[in-house]
Amino acid sequence: MILGIHHATFISSDLARSRDFYEGLLGLKPDPKRPLMSFEGVWYDVAPNQQVHLMLLPDPDAGTERPVHGGRDRHVAFMVDDVQVLAAHLLSAGVAFTLSQSGRRALFCRDPDGNALEFVQAS
Repeated sequence: MILGIHHATFISSDLARSRDFYEGLLGLKPDPKRPLMSFEGVWYDVAPNQQVHLMLLPDPDAGTERPVHGGRDRHVAFMVDDVQVLAAHLLSAGVAFTLSQSGRRALFCRDPDGNALEFVQAS
């Protein structure tokens, strides 16, 4: 039986740029326990036993046109305290986003490689 989601993985074409986004903008901290692998990458602890993994690898979907609204694309959803605070933070950083079309307190943006991310406000 499924107990939860352990990690979500995203491909990065430029690890420094991705780290600026995930660490600098979103405030995630790298997990130093990532083992040596055959490719560069970084792991981030998001919550207890939940991570985001970045892999510096060629993107097999390069050149594929993605929907403007991330909710119409593959995405992972993160819980946040306040969507409005995040929206203001994204605006100040020049990161485009769209609001949830379902009326929920949520927004969608894309990381520097076009991976769709959803942020849902916790009750």
